[in-house]
Amino acid sequence: MEATLRARWELLRARVDDACRAAGRSPGDVEVLPVSKTFGPDLIRQAVDLGLRRFGENKVQEIKDKYEPLADCGIDWVMIGHLQTNKAGVVARLAAEVQSVDRSRLAATLDRHLRAEGRVMDVLVQVKTSDEPSKYGLDPGRLLPFLDELAGYPSLRVRGLMTLAINTDNPDAVRGCFRRLRELRDDAVARGHDLPRLSMGMSGDFPLAIAEGATEVRIGTALFGARPHPDSFYWPENG
Repeated sequence: MEATLRARWELLRARVDDACRAAGRSPGDVEVLPVSKTFGPDLIRQAVDLGLRRFGENKVQEIKDKYEPLADCGIDWVMIGHLQTNKAGVVARLAAEVQSVDRSRLAATLDRHLRAEGRVMDVLVQVKTSDEPSKYGLDPGRLLPFLDELAGYPSLRVRGLMTLAINTDNPDAVRGCFRRLRELRDDAVARGHDLPRLSMGMSGDFPLAIAEGATEVRIGTALFGARPHPDSFYWPENG
């Protein structure tokens, strides 16, 4: 399995670099965030042996379950799924980053727990760029006032934006979601916000995201293989 994982990682990294070159960007401009949801500690440990240290999870319970068995690995756990406010305390204690901040109550609660922990955390604002009812995220029209609001939370260090594209086989529609996020970021930057990161793109669409300026792609299936227990409610199965 380790040899297979290594081969998948090398192929994935080559594909990401190729997509960068095709978009006129430098290879290595885009980071890969491995999405380890539903995969167990043994496989994640193999990924650590390849030099990977950041792993994305969709559920707080999975971070809790994997935290102790992998405590010796120096992993930074990244919360990328919808975060319930009543679980913000666990994330403030165990996670290194949250990419799904999308509402005021969550931001306030997370900031309060982080202050109690004596921590400052990098966060991304999740923006809804499609009309799919199953997708979470901030309404694009609320982004600028929300960014202004987040500036009042000293334990939240806003580093960029995140989105999930529409679930469709139409590449133009998918790319349109990524373009919209980039344009929203560019507008916010022009108004004085520092947002260097764009987290967008998954296994099935990351070249389109890279073409639109992604700085990070969230990859599960293309690295770890098919999931034993897909959970499309929290994340599309091609993540």
